[in-house]
Amino acid sequence: MKAIGLTMVAGSVLAALSMSATADTDLSRIEARLQVLEQRAAQAEARATAAEQKAQRLEQMMMAAPAPAAPATVAASAPVLASHDQQPAQGMVLHDDKLGELKLYGDVEFNMDGASKQGQISSVRTALGKNSDAGKSDNWDINGRILIGLDGERELHNGNYAGFTVQPLADLSGSMNLDDAAFYFGQKDNWEVKLGRYEAYDMFPLGQDTFVEYSGNTSNDLYEDGFGYIYMMKEGRGRSGDGGSVQITKSLDNWYFELNALVEEGTSLFGGDTTYHGYDLKNKKNVIYMRPVIAWQQDSFKVAAGMESQVINNAYGAYGNNGEGKWKDMSKRNGYGLTLAWDTLENDPENGIVATLSTAYMDATGEKDFTAGGNILWRKAQLGYIYAHNDIRTFNTDVLNSDNSSLNAVPGKYDLHTVFVSYEIPKILDLDNYKIYLGGYYSKIDADQKDMVSGRDDDRYGVRARFKYFF
Repeated sequence: MKAIGLTMVAGSVLAALSMSATADTDLSRIEARLQVLEQRAAQAEARATAAEQKAQRLEQMMMAAPAPAAPATVAASAPVLASHDQQPAQGMVLHDDKLGELKLYGDVEFNMDGASKQGQISSVRTALGKNSDAGKSDNWDINGRILIGLDGERELHNGNYAGFTVQPLADLSGSMNLDDAAFYFGQKDNWEVKLGRYEAYDMFPLGQDTFVEYSGNTSNDLYEDGFGYIYMMKEGRGRSGDGGSVQITKSLDNWYFELNALVEEGTSLFGGDTTYHGYDLKNKKNVIYMRPVIAWQQDSFKVAAGMESQVINNAYGAYGNNGEGKWKDMSKRNGYGLTLAWDTLENDPENGIVATLSTAYMDATGEKDFTAGGNILWRKAQLGYIYAHNDIRTFNTDVLNSDNSSLNAVPGKYDLHTVFVSYEIPKILDLDNYKIYLGGYYSKIDADQKDMVSGRDDDRYGVRARFKYFF
């Protein structure tokens, strides 16, 4: 009996000890779980604190960032031959994702001009009825424009890309115009194809933003028949009011190749009255200007050579004897150009020099023209000179007879001399995107046939203050 009792007591003790061990184990597990929960809560609190600090920093950065500039409300434009500042638009990126980048930018030009006389330099003014502005002088003008640009481009990792550009213009006259509107695609630093409205390679650069209003250039419809003519290999360059262009370019080491084709109505080159050498031009076909250019650059030196040729036969012309005679094709025009440049401004912005020398030659129906010019820029001051020689070999004498002129013929040779200056005043009000250009020019014609109003050579001169603002 004692043995049985001892056995029962031992069993009870062992059972109690087992229950106690189990309870201790459960408590340990609960404590471990509580510790894990406490650690997770601490980590969550730390992450919340870090997020709050980041939000505060972002709010401070947004409050410190400058507000965007308000858009300008006044714009203007001048129908003059000018070389515009080539500073790239900085702009603002509106959208950037897998479909590409969209950029908005702008360019303001606001001018205050004063000129001696209106219009081109005259060589045979009376014979062609150009007397309307002969006595008008001291022309003061405020003009200019605002350009709003929108560019879009997408580039892949392999260098393939495509994009577009559109640049509406609002001018002071209240009209809307367009600078560039083009679509392009290609491979970075290799080749590109462009279509639309744009300007091809400049074979006769005038340099720093320049005011030069002299005797006209067919590239911007300033030509008027009977006036001194400056040829600068720009007839097939593009940005026409009557047609579009397609261009292929190729880059290879230091070489650059370009072929531009301009398709337009050819008579639009000669201004609104479409007269050339006294003939009233009749348009039959659109012209095609083929304009190849090849350029080579090494360090600060660059050289470019090119030509432009109108390749469509009988695109436009005229009939002799007041429109009753034989048809005369007047659409043959072949031009050639060469330009040399030395530019150290990029490596030395303070004392760098930009020097350019350009020459161009035109072989056209009844006319041969030669132009040479150069300009040099140093410490934001530029001086330039242009010489042009025209050899007019044929002329419609019926026009002279209808104007009761006693002359038998007008063909002759005449020279034009133009001197121009430009000076840049940078960082107006400490704004690096706002500057003022001061410019002026003097141009004179020396003709075999003197000015038929006064019997002497004619001249032009003018001054300008241009307010230039990029955004």
